[in-house]
Amino acid sequence: MRASRLISILTILQARGRVTAPELAEACEVSVRTIYRDVDALSAAGIPVYAERGAEGGFRLLDGYRVRLNGLSLTEADALFLAGLPGPAAALGLDGAMSAAQAKLVAALPAGLRESATRMQARFHLDAPGWFGEAEEPRHLRAIADALLADRLIEIRYQSWKAEKRRRLKPLGLVLKGGNWYLAGQVGTEAGNNIRTYRVARILDCAVQGETFARPADFDLGAYWRAATERLEAEMHPREALVRLSPFGIKLLEALTQPYVKARLRVADDADAGGWRTATIPIGTTDWHAAAELLRLGPEAEVLAPPELRARMAELSEAMAARYRASRRLASAHAAERDRRTSLPKRRVQRQ
Repeated sequence: MRASRLISILTILQARGRVTAPELAEACEVSVRTIYRDVDALSAAGIPVYAERGAEGGFRLLDGYRVRLNGLSLTEADALFLAGLPGPAAALGLDGAMSAAQAKLVAALPAGLRESATRMQARFHLDAPGWFGEAEEPRHLRAIADALLADRLIEIRYQSWKAEKRRRLKPLGLVLKGGNWYLAGQVGTEAGNNIRTYRVARILDCAVQGETFARPADFDLGAYWRAATERLEAEMHPREALVRLSPFGIKLLEALTQPYVKARLRVADDADAGGWRTATIPIGTTDWHAAAELLRLGPEAEVLAPPELRARMAELSEAMAARYRASRRLASAHAAERDRRTSLPKRRVQRQ
């Protein structure tokens, strides 16, 4: 365990340059005192690690010193190859660079790890889009990615749900979700909560500016995306409905609902003689949206409240039943006419 931690300290120092003892302790999940002992052990082994004192001090390696990757464990080497995603890399124009990097990694690995690491690519594949969907190929993705890496401002023309807009943004991050790319961009120059999410496929035009910007030091893309996703799902399900569910309806609800709804679903413990239970379910902003989601449960669900949603469900169900009954009557009429014609006696043709 300690040998693995020493390798981790070396690779962190090589990747980041100067690193403080508390930062190393957090990364290695040990105490600061343990980090000091590990650094002493590295120095005693001839590794050129030295400390810089002061407010901006820390540990660092001697300039020019490099750590070889032969300290990787089997699972660590496998994980690096599993992380190589050819689809997203190609979308960003990095597929060639990724292939070259993996080739260099293979060359740097000890012989015992090479075969295992390369097997990962032959046995695992990532298909990001959901079932029956396809990945988007936004026209301006690569330009946005280049601006993102160079901290350059962009000007976009964006088609939202309501209208076409023009924005001058600081691109802070790109996220791939369900085969779709999203841009986290900061609007304007003022500090504060002015970061918005844009679907890259809806960006009609994008012009990368020569002007650079200072990236917010406290911005965490992962934390932002989690908060933005939860906020969006909460906005899409601001109300609740009381629904009566059959045993099969409960299974359908768990299989078909979104994770946000499933996490907030409350099913009563008590069941009636038929096994039906009542459940409180988060629903959409409009009765139409809520009814569209609950109609997927068919006859296995009955809306009890709110009364407006119950009425909407009854209206839609009656309209659907009427349409299917009309179609059935028409089909029966056509069948009857066909039978009548086939049962008529054939007229005998008399010769003159």
